[in-house]
Amino acid sequence: MNIILLDHIDKVGAKHDVVKVKDGFGRNYLIPQGLGIVANKPNLAKLEGMKKIGSKKEAALIAALKEVAAKLVGAKIKIAAKAGENGRLFGSVTAQHLSNALTEFGVEADKRIIEMPEEVKELGSYTATVKFHPEVEAAVKFEVVNEGGDEVEMDD
Repeated sequence: MNIILLDHIDKVGAKHDVVKVKDGFGRNYLIPQGLGIVANKPNLAKLEGMKKIGSKKEAALIAALKEVAAKLVGAKIKIAAKAGENGRLFGSVTAQHLSNALTEFGVEADKRIIEMPEEVKELGSYTATVKFHPEVEAAVKFEVVNEGGDEVEMDD
């Protein structure tokens, strides 16, 4: 079944692509969810108009997201976490923790668009990537500090 995608779908295709998918996936998921339409002659004829309208909206969206990403340049986010004597955390810092910290900073970022570095299980400085859009990414520097405010001596 050929489908015109109305939104970007990971591992399937980008917005306005004509892709071949299994019949059940197209009929039972993409079309009912509003993520795609059947690629028949009338819909293919409308595709160029949809691309023009979509490109204008996309350009405005990208410009707005670049402004949001610019706020994060040079920003240092602090995340408080409980840590033991040697600087190891009780648990780990996740994308949800960073999402909450970014919200307090004034930037809305869902945890699903945040790519964390390796597992954050110790106090220190880290860098994560926030993928606002396939064309707009921002590196976020964050520091994990002890929740009690006590500085922990690190043994090297």
